[in-house]
Amino acid sequence: MDGTILVADDDRTIRTVLTQALTRAGCKVHATSSLVTLMRWVEEGKGDLVISDVVMPDGNGLETLPKITAVRPGLPVIVISAQNTIMTAIQAAEAEAYDYLPKPFDLPDLMKRAGRALARQTKAPAKDEAETMGAEDDLPLVGRTPQMQALYRLVARVMNTELTVMITGESGTGKSLIARAIHDFSDRRTLPFVVASDVDLEGTEGPSNVIARAKGGSLLFDEIGDLTMETQGRLVRLLDALGDSMPRIMAISQQSLADNVEAGTFRDDLFYRLTGVTLSVPSLRERVDDIPLLAMHFLARAERDGSPVRRFSDDAMSSVRSHNWPGNVRQLENVVRRLVATSSAEEITLSEVQSVLGSVPTVAFQGNGPDTQKLSASVEKHLQRYFDLHGGQLPPPGLYQRVLREIEAPLIEIALDATGGNQAKCADLLGINRNTLRKKITELEIQVTRRRKLM
Repeated sequence: MDGTILVADDDRTIRTVLTQALTRAGCKVHATSSLVTLMRWVEEGKGDLVISDVVMPDGNGLETLPKITAVRPGLPVIVISAQNTIMTAIQAAEAEAYDYLPKPFDLPDLMKRAGRALARQTKAPAKDEAETMGAEDDLPLVGRTPQMQALYRLVARVMNTELTVMITGESGTGKSLIARAIHDFSDRRTLPFVVASDVDLEGTEGPSNVIARAKGGSLLFDEIGDLTMETQGRLVRLLDALGDSMPRIMAISQQSLADNVEAGTFRDDLFYRLTGVTLSVPSLRERVDDIPLLAMHFLARAERDGSPVRRFSDDAMSSVRSHNWPGNVRQLENVVRRLVATSSAEEITLSEVQSVLGSVPTVAFQGNGPDTQKLSASVEKHLQRYFDLHGGQLPPPGLYQRVLREIEAPLIEIALDATGGNQAKCADLLGINRNTLRKKITELEIQVTRRRKLM
């Protein structure tokens, strides 16, 4: 790398680390804890790249971006921030930042982005900032995990394009919130935002009236995979006939529409019209490190709404973090609200968390008698008997893979039977990639018989 980089961050450690790393890479570095100093350097013509924090002692880095652009058009700015919300990514994009990274950031990744910025040295003129300050309190789209940060950046890139948007993810992950954010922070935010379900589209109103209600704003098709083939055909014809005043089209689905197309239950022409860009919202199981952040967000929201001040004990938070959360963010929010209301003291205890989470339905194993027990308990008993059979000696090496194979094989066989041998549906049922399923079928030597399942 070659060039002069201006670093603005109030954290001395970050300034030191960036200065050392960028200097070793061949760059000249000026570092400061002041936005005033940064702007003076920019006005003096110094620097080929700016790396700036958002929250600084003398101002806001995002509010400084338009000023930098006005003085030095084309000077790239990489924003780094500990405010890991979708609003930060969107505001950085609206202010035409070259790139955005959450703290804590990966240093090699930042170095690569800095190298690309120095090489390209291109940047579009800045827009006026959106009048959306404070709106982030209403959006529980927070997270510092790589999955969520990648989603934030993609949302910021597509929100002012004309591309249709398909938003996929499990129930409770926040798909509709993503769609609402795309509308609320786009150029169409003053126009209507209309949500249409299958009932709206297949009822007396029909697709044409639903689209008319959007009036050039944004139209979200809720659970598009539930539409009948007839309604899908009407929707295709209508979308093709729309003129320049058509609304921004978005759709959400828990189903894998690609699999539905393969199965013949979803029209491929509608699929291609709706998937200009696909946003996949991760489940909580895929972003475990965000669970404490979300839990604290919901505690703060409850306090603002007038509820008592509450906080989690360390072991209570560990329990929350380790829970499976099949209902995702929506379930987590409901559990936190319940704990705020029922906790007997300011600190929420482990026993209180276990009491609430213990009422959440879990996978059960049906034995010979009327009683049921958790699957994990049944597996534990089986494994304990296996160890006991070895008379105090350890079982042969490789136990982990042998146990996984014993569990995986019947699980996949039963899932395949339940889906009539349809591998696409089976993969969706199991929550794994179809290629992963095919690999497992081969490894475990599972026989697949494709048939129609009458259920």
